[in-house]
Order: sequence, then C-alpha cells, then structure tokens
Amino acid sequence: MKIIKRDGTIVAYDPEKIRKAVQKANTEVNRNQRVTKEKIEEIIKYIQELNKPRILVEDIQDIIEEKLMEFGKYQLAKKYITYRYTRELIRKANTTDQSIKELIEGENDYWNNENSNKNAKVVTTQRDYLAGITSTDITRRFLLPEDIVKAHDEGIIHFHDADYFAQNALHNCELINLEDMLQNGTIINGVMIEKPHRFITAATIATQIILAVTSSSYGGATITLSHLAPFVRASYEQYMNKYKERGLEEATCQAYAKQDIKKEIADGVQTFNYQVNSMTNTNGQAPFLSVCMYLGETEEYKEELAMIIEEFLNQRILGFKNEKGVYITPAFPKLLYVLEEDNIHKKSKYWYLTELAAKCTAKRMVPDYISEKKMKELKIDKNGNGNCYPCMGCRSFLTPYVDPKTNQPKYYGRFNQGVVTINLVDVALSSGKDKDLFWDIFEQRLELCHKALQARHQRLSKATSDVAPILWQHGALARLKKGESIHELLHNGYSTISLGYAGLYECVKYMTGHSHTDNGEGKEFALQVMKKLNAKCKEWKEAENIDYSVYGTPIESTTYKFAKCLKKRFGEVEGITDRDYITNSYHVPVFEEIDAFTKLKLESEFQELSPGGAISYVETPNLQNNIPAVIQIIKFIYDNIMYAELNTKSDYCQKCGFDGEILIDENLEWYCPNCGNRDHNTLNVARRTCGYIGSNFWNKGRTQEIKERVLHIDNKDDE
Repeated sequence: MKIIKRDGTIVAYDPEKIRKAVQKANTEVNRNQRVTKEKIEEIIKYIQELNKPRILVEDIQDIIEEKLMEFGKYQLAKKYITYRYTRELIRKANTTDQSIKELIEGENDYWNNENSNKNAKVVTTQRDYLAGITSTDITRRFLLPEDIVKAHDEGIIHFHDADYFAQNALHNCELINLEDMLQNGTIINGVMIEKPHRFITAATIATQIILAVTSSSYGGATITLSHLAPFVRASYEQYMNKYKERGLEEATCQAYAKQDIKKEIADGVQTFNYQVNSMTNTNGQAPFLSVCMYLGETEEYKEELAMIIEEFLNQRILGFKNEKGVYITPAFPKLLYVLEEDNIHKKSKYWYLTELAAKCTAKRMVPDYISEKKMKELKIDKNGNGNCYPCMGCRSFLTPYVDPKTNQPKYYGRFNQGVVTINLVDVALSSGKDKDLFWDIFEQRLELCHKALQARHQRLSKATSDVAPILWQHGALARLKKGESIHELLHNGYSTISLGYAGLYECVKYMTGHSHTDNGEGKEFALQVMKKLNAKCKEWKEAENIDYSVYGTPIESTTYKFAKCLKKRFGEVEGITDRDYITNSYHVPVFEEIDAFTKLKLESEFQELSPGGAISYVETPNLQNNIPAVIQIIKFIYDNIMYAELNTKSDYCQKCGFDGEILIDENLEWYCPNCGNRDHNTLNVARRTCGYIGSNFWNKGRTQEIKERVLHIDNKDDE
C-alpha cells in the first residue's frame, strides 16, 4: 500500500508511524482513557485490510480518530486530533522558518536567483524578502482558498506576487500621472512639493515621485518625457530673460540661452539617471521604471521633448560606470521609443532620433519600440478613435478608456490590479491529447484563475486613499479625499486585472504535434486557445464590470517552477517537459530556427490577442557595426507589430577587461571566454530576461533558456 502525502509525494505505508502517533497521545491522557497496544494493532490491521493500492494520509488519520471514538476513548481521540492539528501548524511554521534561515544565510539558489534585478545578499533586499516570506505564509494559510493554494503549488496556475498579497493596499503596475503632479503640485511624506520652474528641478522631483510611487506598489511603473518638456521651455525663458536684462541683442540672447538649456538638459537627465539607479525603494531594489519617448504626445512642446529624448539616448549609449569605473549596460530605466510618421522615414523631421535610437539599441539593448501605426489599429476606444500609449513597466498594457468627465482618452493615472497565470502545458498534458477533454479541463482551470483573480480584486477593494496618499490623494493615480475608498477606480475600465498564460508553444506541440509557427494545424489550434482566453475575459468583464484582460506572462523565475512541476506530474515528455523551462506566453520557442521578420509577423497575430500585455523580440548578434540592420528591423516593427525589442549582448569581465559576450557552459555556468573567469561578482552580464534587462543572474531554468536562444538575424547588411 502507498501513502499520498500532503505535498503529493508518494511513500510506502509504514504502520510504525501510526503506533508512535497514538502512543504519543496515550501519554497525555488518564490511564482509563488510554488505548492498549492490542487496540492499536487492531486499527493498523483494519487499515491494511482495506487493500487500497493508494490512500491519502488525511484519510488514514480520519480512520484513526473514528476508531478511537468507537473504542469509547473520547479524550484520547481529542488529544490525537490536537496532536494532528499541532503537527500541521509546525509543518507550516517550519516551511517559513526554513525559508527565512536559507535567505539570511544565503544557502538557497531560489532566493539568490529569484529576481535577476535583485541582489539577495544586501540587507535592503533581504528586508523585502523577509516581509515577502511572512506575507506568503499569511496568504497561504488565511487569505486564499485551499484549492487556489494547491493549484499554485502544483504549477497548475501561478498566483503572482503572493509575497505582497497580505497587504490589501498594493496593486501591480501603473502609468504615473507625472503631468498632474508637476503642474498642480503634490505631497511626499507630508511635505508639499509645488510646481517647479526649471527642467532640472522637475527632473529631480520626478525621481522622488517615482521612488514614492514604486514603494507603494510592487510592479513596474512608467513615466513619459512629454510631461517634463514644458519645464525645458520654462528654463529657456529664464535664461532669455537673464541675458535680455543684461542688454544683449536678441540673437545673442538666444545663442547663450540655447547653450545654457542644452547644459541644463544634460545635467537634468544625468541627475535623473543617477537617482533612479542609486535609489532603493521599499521593494529592496531600484524602481522598475520605464521611460516613454513619444513625440506625438505633444505638439506645443515637441521641440523641447526631442531635446530631452536626444539626451536620454546619448547618455544611455555611453552607459553607466560600474564600481571599477567602466561603462556598462544598466538595467534601468527601460526606454520605450514610439515609432511614428515624424521619425520613421529618412526624410522625417526627427529621423535623426530614430538613427540615434538604433545605435543605442545596438549598444545597450534599449530602447524598445512601440509602433504608433499598429497600436492605433488595435487600441480603439468607445469614440472609435485609435490610441497610442506606453506599457506599464515592462509589458502590461491598459485597455482603451475614455474619461466620462471630459470624453477624452485617459491613460496616465491608471493601473493594473494584479495577475494570475494559467499553465497551458499542464492543461494539455492533463488531457492526454483528447481535445474534448482538453477544452473541459481548460474551462475548469480558467474558472480557477477567475476565482483567484476575484480574490485579488476583493483584497484591493478594501483599501482607502489613506493607505498610499501619494497614489490616491496626491495625483499619481487619483485625487481622492482622505478616507475615500478606491473601489470606484477598480471598475468601469479605469484599471485592468490580468489573466496571464504561459507555454502556448508546448501546449500546441503536445496537442497537435506541430509548432504554432506552422501556419497550419498548430497555428489554428493556438489561435483557438487565445480566442478562448479572450472570450472568458469578456464574459467576466460583462458580469462584474471589471476590466479582465489577457496578458502574455513574463514568468521570470516561474518558468523553472512550472517546468519542475510538469516533470513531477507527468514525467519527462520528449519535446514538452524535457527542459528546465517552458516558453513565455505566445513566443516562438527560443530554440526554433526562424528569421526575425517571419517571427515578428507571426507573433503580431498573437500579440493582438494579448491586449492586457505582450512583447515580442528578436535575438541578434552584436550589431554595433551594422546599424542599417537594426534600422531595417525597426522599420519592419513599425509596419507589422505593436511592440517589440532587439536582444543584443552587452557584457564585461572585470578581471581581464573583456567586453564581448559572456558565455554559458554545458553545466549552465557563466564564464568569460577570454580569461575563464566564473565569479559572478566580477562579471557584468546583461540579458533581456522577460521584457526587462536582468543583471543579477538567473535560476537554472532561465539560464538554460538563455543558453538555447538562437539568433534570428545574421550580421550582414541587407539594406
């Protein structure tokens, strides 16, 4: 007989454990309430004679309790029940205690590689992780239904960010309404911050706002440079007035003022970059920040905006110095460059910015590219107008929204409530290739995700504006009154909540025998899966007035967790579970040979079906000496796909000075190909992990995925 333990593992039946448990309870009751050794053996014999090939450990414990009461040993039964409950508490407590011990002592690869942008050795990160361990424990034991916890543990779904769920006030990500906060003033830590009068002041205040906002949420945040552009003009006018007061001619005043404003922009952007990368928020890291560069957001201040964009790109091309004083690729802020008519053609007025962006991408992996043309085709609001706006952080996109007060589109000041992800590979393997069964299981799993998403929404709906004044009272997301509920902002399309998905490739491959890239049976089945996800979100939205949206999940560390769970549940299935990772969202698998343009064109169809967030990429060699190839891809993005990026390589070995690509060996260890250095502390490696650039190394599953990435473009000039 086999025993199925609580964690799903199967062990041999051991009657000695029953003897010890009952005898332990025996010692804690009066003699007349104790059970004899013969009666204990009678219980053991009864269990054995059930002749069950497998039995749950909980069922055995239930039988023991029932038998003790049959014998009239009620006090003993009560003691046994108490013992059983105590063991359950100890078991849960030990899990938390052990996690804390391993984190503090640096013994666990999970904590050391949980997030490629966090260093688990430093106290600020450890403080965040310690709080996260406690939050996760509370979440699992008290806040989530048992079926959600069980499904999460088994890798059937993933309940994201449980380490922040204990607080009912934390949402996922946002577009910060920097315009409102700078133009109308704000309050940070009880200090009134009035409207600045110069660009450098506005840039500095912006970083303080970013720190405060990202300390009150747990996902990525985005600002747009168009909100800083008016302050460039304000500074310029101050310089003009200064020189006019000295009696200089107009032309001379303009020449001097232009020199001064150029210097101030350079200083302001440098200050912004220093601040963002040196600050640590309450999540124990630099803010997960994206910066949008969209000329189309302003007509009045377009020239000023172009000057800021140019400086941001120039400074990123240079890079940031590491502790050795060598310029390297920083992780933040992520740059988002919007392709539009004003910058996409050689004759366009701002083509020079696109050329600069291409050089920056080749050198530093950013900016990423948003096509205004494609986005306006996809993001149609209720007035019938196409909209273009940035993602929140790395890839999460808001749905089109028109402010009922102004009848105008509104994006800055909106946010995402959180994510729950379905493991599509598990759905497929659970069906055994029976498509009817697949759709039945799919339906059940989606409702499980729905239940988990409702838990997220209900938790957040209890918050009032007082829990994070910077967000809800002082302009980042709203201007609510003190004590006012944020409930209204969770409905009517103001915010989104995300149904994530992962492993579309493996799901389709198992069910059809084909990749979803085949333009045949595989692709057709993949599109059916995607349309089903969207149909469920639409159904839930109509019933609850909550903006559910399909989201292509990045699954940074979860890719490894899902892969391990699949192997445990289904064994090693060739081509499906024989790797330590599963494929992100709808992506073409990293090992599949495909050219950049075919990949982007194919993925554009699936990106359209991920309205809540998605990003595509192409893997490239070093293209610093082949900028025409970068520009060719950029132009293709503009015409074919809403949001995409180029994954170049930008590494540095501190021991020998090598600045080529740091490699991965067959044991998934990073090493310098020039000197053989394998010390993570002296290797600066930057890789696109799942939208963001990671620079603190990765777990085994993600490292294998990075190693197996094939190039989607060669290094020849085809333009």
